[in-house]
Amino acid sequence: MRIMGLDVGSKTVGVAISDEMGWTAQGIETIAINEEKNSFGFKRIGQIIEEYHVEKVVVGFPKNMNNTIGPRGQASKSYAEKLAEIFHLPVLLWDERLSTMAAERVLLEADVSRKKRKKVIDKMAAVMILQGYLDSQQ
Repeated sequence: MRIMGLDVGSKTVGVAISDEMGWTAQGIETIAINEEKNSFGFKRIGQIIEEYHVEKVVVGFPKNMNNTIGPRGQASKSYAEKLAEIFHLPVLLWDERLSTMAAERVLLEADVSRKKRKKVIDKMAAVMILQGYLDSQQ
C-alpha cells in the first residue's frame, strides 16, 4: 500500500510517496499553489494518487510549540478535509513541528546551495513528515 505525504505551505505543496511496503518515503515534487486564486494543486495531486495507486494521505499539521493550532495549522486541516472529500481516501494529520527545520538541516549538511534548497525544501519536508508517520507504524 502506497501512502502520500504532503507538506502544505502558503505557496507550495511538497509531495512524497512511500514505497509499496510502507517502509521508506521518497520526495516526488513540489506543486505551486495560489491560495488567493483558489488554486490548490488538487488536479496534480489526483494524477499522482492515480499514478502511484495511493491508498492513504498524510498531511503535515503545523502545531505551535505550545500545542495550539495557528492559521497555518487551520489551513492544513482545511486542505486535508478537502482532500478527503475530493479523493475519498483516508487523510491523516501528522504533527510536523520542526520538519521544515530538520529538512533544512539535512540539506545544509549535504552542502546544497541556498538556491537549490529553496526549490526542494518543501519536498524534503514532505519526506520527513511521511517518514515520521511510516516509522510510527513499524
